[in-house]
Amino acid sequence: MSDIRALVREELATPVDPRAAAMAAAIAAHYPGSARAVLFYGSCLRETQLDGLMLDFYLIVSDYGDAFPKRWMALANRLIPPNVFPFQHGGLIAKYAVLSEADFDRLNGAETRNVSVWARFAQPSRLVWAVDDTARDRAIAAVARAAPTLLAAAGRVEGEAPLDWWRRAFALTYSVELRAERTNRAQSVVDADPDRYLRFSEPAIAAIPASARSGVWARRRIEGKLLSIARLAKASLTYAGGIDYLAWKINRHAGTKIEIKPWQRRWPLVAALTLVPRLIRGGAIR
Repeated sequence: MSDIRALVREELATPVDPRAAAMAAAIAAHYPGSARAVLFYGSCLRETQLDGLMLDFYLIVSDYGDAFPKRWMALANRLIPPNVFPFQHGGLIAKYAVLSEADFDRLNGAETRNVSVWARFAQPSRLVWAVDDTARDRAIAAVARAAPTLLAAAGRVEGEAPLDWWRRAFALTYSVELRAERTNRAQSVVDADPDRYLRFSEPAIAAIPASARSGVWARRRIEGKLLSIARLAKASLTYAGGIDYLAWKINRHAGTKIEIKPWQRRWPLVAALTLVPRLIRGGAIR
C-alpha cells in the first residue's frame, strides 16, 4: 500500500492543459522573489474545454511582506487568509488565492477548525509550478495533510463504507461555509472519481494523527459562516470586480439570475453583505 504522500506526489504531478500551466507560470511571475509554488484545483481539472470557465489557483509565497508592496494587503492576507485576485492570460480567465508556505501547511492540518483549505485539497489538485525542489516538496507535504484531516474531522462511523465516509465528510464541510453550490455537491465530488477516493482511503486513514479529534461541527459552522462573510467583505476591497464574480458564481451553481446594479458596483462591500442574507433565506447558499 502506498503512503499518502506518495499518492499525493503522483497526483500533483499529473499533466494539465498547457494553457493552465502557462497561466500558473504567469501568476508566479507577478511575484518575483516570493512565489514558491502554484497549485491548480477545482472543477476545471475535469474539463477539456477551458474557454469561458474560471480557473482556480493557489499561489504559495514565502512571506506576505515579500509578496505585497502595500503593507495593508499583507496584513489583510495575514489576518483573513487568503487574498484572492482575478487574472487573465492566454485568452483564459482565472482567480488565484495567496497563502504563505507556513499558512498553507497549517490550514491543511488538524490544528485549525477552518475547513476551507483542507476540504479543497483533500480533493484532486495539480502542482503546476514550483520555484525549486524544496518548494515542491513542501507543497506536497502540506497537501498530503488534507485528506487525513478531512476524514478525522468527520469521525469514523462503524461499518461505514469508505466512499460514504468521504461523502459525509465533504457534506459536513459544505455545511460550514457560505457556499453557492447545490446541496448534492458533496456527493458529486466523490462520484466524479470514486476510484480515486477508494485509492486514497486506506493511506489517508492510516495517516490520521493519533491526536486528531472529530466533531465540533456546530462551532465550525458558526465560525465558518462568520469567516465567509468577513472574506466577502475583504474581497470587495481587494478583488477587482469581486461583486460581479460573486454574482456569476452564485448564478452558475445555484441557477439564480442575479444582476448587479450600478449602485452595487459603486458600493461592493454593502452589496456583498446584502446578498448573503437574501440568498440564505432563498436556500441558494448554505
